[in-house]
Amino acid sequence: MNISILTYGSRGDLQPYLALAVGLQKAGHTVTLAGPQRFESFVASYNVHYVPLPGDPEELSRAFNEAGGNPFHMVASMRGHVLGIAPRVVGQMLHAAQNADLLVHSFAFTTGAHSLARHLNIPDVSVQTFPMFAPTADYPNVAFPHLGRLGNFLSHWFADRVFWHGGNMGFRQIQRLLPESFPRALYWPFANPNERLRTPLLFAFSPSVISPSAGWPANVSVTGYLFLEDTQSYQPPEALSAFLAAGPPPVCVSFGSMVNDRAEQTGQILLEAFARRGERAVILTGWGGWRAEPAPGNILYLDSAPHSWLLPRCKIFIHHGGAGTTAAGLRAGIPAIVVPHAADQPFWGRRVQALGVGPAPIPVKKLTLPRLLTALAGAESPAVIAAAQALGSRIRAEDGIQAAVRLIEQARADFVARNPASQP
Repeated sequence: MNISILTYGSRGDLQPYLALAVGLQKAGHTVTLAGPQRFESFVASYNVHYVPLPGDPEELSRAFNEAGGNPFHMVASMRGHVLGIAPRVVGQMLHAAQNADLLVHSFAFTTGAHSLARHLNIPDVSVQTFPMFAPTADYPNVAFPHLGRLGNFLSHWFADRVFWHGGNMGFRQIQRLLPESFPRALYWPFANPNERLRTPLLFAFSPSVISPSAGWPANVSVTGYLFLEDTQSYQPPEALSAFLAAGPPPVCVSFGSMVNDRAEQTGQILLEAFARRGERAVILTGWGGWRAEPAPGNILYLDSAPHSWLLPRCKIFIHHGGAGTTAAGLRAGIPAIVVPHAADQPFWGRRVQALGVGPAPIPVKKLTLPRLLTALAGAESPAVIAAAQALGSRIRAEDGIQAAVRLIEQARADFVARNPASQP
């Protein structure tokens, strides 16, 4: 089967779909992955055919951080970013979908990829790294705090409406600029009254982290996380190997793709907290990181390192709460301190606390030295350490990629059974 995967965002957003692409190739399928141009060389190292998309996700990250947790501002940020690059993205999207038997798409391509699949008379599968498009009363939409069961359900309904209408407005503005081969109308993947005919929606997170809702329709499944196995080929730089060997396991800090104007203030708070507690720390600076010059002796700054390699060698993980970063920390089985910046990050911070594997999240704008010191002390409690180790063990026993591959293959088989003319 020829499968095209469409995604957009930071490396943390892309990486689960790259892991899925590798898994699908191992299962005998031909895969094309489309994502931001800046990750072209990274994807090439895994021998996956890549179609680069225009636009810089760092700009979107900055806009999301400025929007904070406001769902209207988040949609406006995405819409503003998309409008400027959409005609060029659509051209590459059509190129990536050439000869495809099935489309897999992430959050940003929910309506566009589904509409293209309908136009091409092929099935599509939505793969999401956070709970979206499947209303439930069990917990709120990721952009909202807990609101009680009725409020939780309505938050999902409301978020879906904002996503749909916001996307439609932008589509009408750029429609005349799109290639004629692109559909002239957008369709909602999850609107079919027969729930078994809706686009399959696969949630790529662990059922041990978010339990499947009994109220979800038949098209919704939880696969487990999609982890990219990158530890075998990784050779740590000499500075990292020496630092790890020089003392007890350090704290790891990673704010990933977060770009904001508080980076220096946050960095200074971290350094003071580690100095007061006598902690060693590896700080991954990512896109928006700040570095003290010169670095204190208890601190090692790195641009990046594979979480799957580094985190099992650390004692605590301080991070922004992105879906992929949270997953990596939970899998490693170490306590987490989440410092949410925007978007779905507060949701994951609350999940970390609810699971007992870390203290309450500290929003980046409310991060202070006393709060961080309290969180570090709480993260080292025996109960938190034990809960983190137990959860990590359960997650490591799962195989989300195999489950996702099986469900994608089933989606194609079901589609062909209903549409014999689509069989090549």
